[in-house]
Amino acid sequence: MKSNSQLSDVLHVLLHMAEGDGPATSEALAAAMQTHPVALRRLMGGLREAGFVASAKGHGGGWVLSCPLDRVTLRDVHEALGAPSLVSLGFREEHPECLVAQAVNTALGSAVQEAEALLLKRLGAVTLSTLSRDFHRRRVELGHAPHRLEEHLHEE
Repeated sequence: MKSNSQLSDVLHVLLHMAEGDGPATSEALAAAMQTHPVALRRLMGGLREAGFVASAKGHGGGWVLSCPLDRVTLRDVHEALGAPSLVSLGFREEHPECLVAQAVNTALGSAVQEAEALLLKRLGAVTLSTLSRDFHRRRVELGHAPHRLEEHLHEE
């Protein structure tokens, strides 16, 4: 089963936007996510509704951050994406009649709920500002020049 990378992809894009000096087009951001611009716009719609980003059409338009990085947690972004499941552990049968399968489902279901609660708590403690500071620390440690979305697109 392919894992869902939407949260990671969107966080990547949001940090690129934070480093940019103006609006970023759907095409440029989609290229950074290695996806289609329509898929990017669909994901960004939830972020726009949550007030994290804004967009403008036309020449010079694109996506911009619309709130400070320290006010947005990774959990906020996860929820703006529709709160997809964080743990993908399936059951052999969803509603089994077999008592063994019922016991297995109960144990696995409880473990998944606990794991997701712990993940959500941790995501709620990390802001976009935290990620930005970590990026800048890494860039300085490696002696890299200032980061631009356009340059990154050519690297990937």
